[in-house]
Amino acid sequence: MLYYLFQFLEDKYQFPGAQLFEYLSFRSAMAILLSLLISTIYGKRIINYLQTKQIGESVRELGLQGQSEKAGTPTMGGIIIIISTLIPVLLLAKLENIYVILLIITTLWMGAIGFLDDYIKTFKKDKEGLPGKFKIIGQIGLGLIVGCIMYFNDGITVKEKANPKEVISQEMMLGTNKLPEMGPEQKTLTTTIPFVKNNEFDYSRIISWINPDLAKYAWVIFIPIVIFIVTAVSNGANLTDGIDGLAAGSSAIIVL
Repeated sequence: MLYYLFQFLEDKYQFPGAQLFEYLSFRSAMAILLSLLISTIYGKRIINYLQTKQIGESVRELGLQGQSEKAGTPTMGGIIIIISTLIPVLLLAKLENIYVILLIITTLWMGAIGFLDDYIKTFKKDKEGLPGKFKIIGQIGLGLIVGCIMYFNDGITVKEKANPKEVISQEMMLGTNKLPEMGPEQKTLTTTIPFVKNNEFDYSRIISWINPDLAKYAWVIFIPIVIFIVTAVSNGANLTDGIDGLAAGSSAIIVL
């Protein structure tokens, strides 16, 4: 929102310093500082509020050492992560950017699942929380939405390395010695994966080797893979959190 405000001030009144908001690096730095301030100032207040309302963790007996020490730990702490992520994004990001839209949808969707899980544990006194099958259904549903948007939305593009033949041809036509490293943005299913040639893998190859004409049906492969990744990563976050609450540190790095 601030991005659009300062853009308006620059266009209409040439407001001093408004052009800084055009730079992604400046807005990113501001978002980091704002997120840090929100989590530091309001995080403690939220924790204190949860403690006064006795909204604490109920622990299942798993036979783990130190497990009982977590009893009474304030739950619903994910609220701090959500507001520390969404408020800077809403204030400083370009909200029409498809990647920002996906970030907001994903954060709210998974946040809702986590809230329901904690609500059932805390207020319904059910240590199991939200049944696992409903969590999986929610994760698969989000994966389906993300996969479809990534495949069918024209705003999801990738800059690939320039083709040497095209670069040489362009150099001869323009009479310049400056060779572009990257080509123009284009719609592709290429992604970065270690242990494959050039660390680039095109999902359409999985099906096109049968018949090149089948490449247009690559969504049959791509979307299920996205669903798997979303489901695996979200459950991986739960496993990382564990008894020691380690998800906060890894989440901060990912959001950054």
